[in-house]
Amino acid sequence: MDVGHCILDGNADAVEFCPHDSFHNVLAASTYVLQEGDRPSRSGCITLFDVDADGGRLESFQKVETAGIFDIKWSPGHLQSPDKPLLAQADADGCVKIYRLQCSDSDGSEISGTSLNEVTGQTISSSMCLCIDWNQSATSLAVGLSSGSVSIVSLHEAQLETLHEWKAHDFELWAASFDIQQPMLVYTGSDDCKFSCWDLRDDPSNNSVFQNTKAHKMGICCIAKSPFDPNTLLTGSYDEYLRVWDVRSSSKPVSESSICLGGGVWRIKHHPTVQGLVLTACMHNGFSIVRFEGDRVEVVETYDKHDSLAYGADWQRGLVVGGKSAAIASCSFYDRLVRVWKPKDVFM
Repeated sequence: MDVGHCILDGNADAVEFCPHDSFHNVLAASTYVLQEGDRPSRSGCITLFDVDADGGRLESFQKVETAGIFDIKWSPGHLQSPDKPLLAQADADGCVKIYRLQCSDSDGSEISGTSLNEVTGQTISSSMCLCIDWNQSATSLAVGLSSGSVSIVSLHEAQLETLHEWKAHDFELWAASFDIQQPMLVYTGSDDCKFSCWDLRDDPSNNSVFQNTKAHKMGICCIAKSPFDPNTLLTGSYDEYLRVWDVRSSSKPVSESSICLGGGVWRIKHHPTVQGLVLTACMHNGFSIVRFEGDRVEVVETYDKHDSLAYGADWQRGLVVGGKSAAIASCSFYDRLVRVWKPKDVFM
C-alpha cells in the first residue's frame, strides 16, 4: 500500500500530480512556514518529486524557494500545447506566480533534464492569496483572497492581468473554482459559510447566480465540479461534511446528498477516469476515498498514516487495470510529511 514518504523543510499543505501525459510521474508539493517575531514573515517552497509507484520510487529532484504557499494547481492535462505544463501558485504575499515544467531531453524520457522555471509573477492584492484554479483553456485563473474578495486573472503571452475583482464574501475565501463545462461560471466558498456562483459574462460584483447560506454549518474549504457530469458539484466544509450537489437549476442547487467524514473536508479530488469516486483530505481524520451515485454516498477506503492536519491529496494519472497501478499522494501540515500510497480495494 505504501510507496514512500518524505519530510519536507516546511509545513506541507498541497500536493499535485502533473496531469500532462509526458509528466505523470512528476509530483509537486508546497509548504508554508510562519516565522513569528517582531517582523513576522511567511516563507515556503515547491518541491518536485519523481514517482514510480510500482517501483517504490519517491525521489525529490528540484526545490524552488518562494513565499509561503497556500495553494498550487497544474494547468489542465487535456491541453495539447507546445508550451509544456504550467503550475500556478497562490501565496501569502498576495502574489500569483506561474511556472513552466520543461524537459531538456527531446523525448522527455529523463527526469534529470526536467525542471520547473518561473514564467511570470505578479502581486494582485494586499491580502493573502488563499486558493487558485485554472479555467479549462488555461487562459484565466480564479484566486480567492483573505479579504473575502475573488480575483479573475488572465494569462496571455506570459503576462498576468486582473480582469475582475469583487467582494464576494465577508470572511476568508478558501474556495474558488471554475465550472469545468461552463467556464463563464465561478463557484466560491468562504468562512462566512456561504456557497456562491458568479457569472463572468455580467459584472459579477453586482449579483450572484445563486448563494446558499443555510447548508454549511461552518466555513467552506473546497469546491470541486465533476469532470464527468455537468450537473454534479461537491463541497467540503469545516463542519466535517462532504456534500454532493445537483446544480442544474439556474437559481440554486436543487438537491444535496452528504456524508460526515469525521474531520473538516479541506480538499476534494475527483478520480481522473472513474466517475463518482473522489479522494478527500479530512484535516483531523486523515484521508478518505468516497464513492457516490445518486443519493448514495459511502466511504470505501481510509488512510490514517499521517499524524497531523491532513491538507493535501491527489490522484496520480495512469493505468489501474492490466497495467501500471495509479497511486495517491497525501501530505500533512505540522509533521511536514508527504506520502505516496496505493489504494487497496477501490479498483477491484
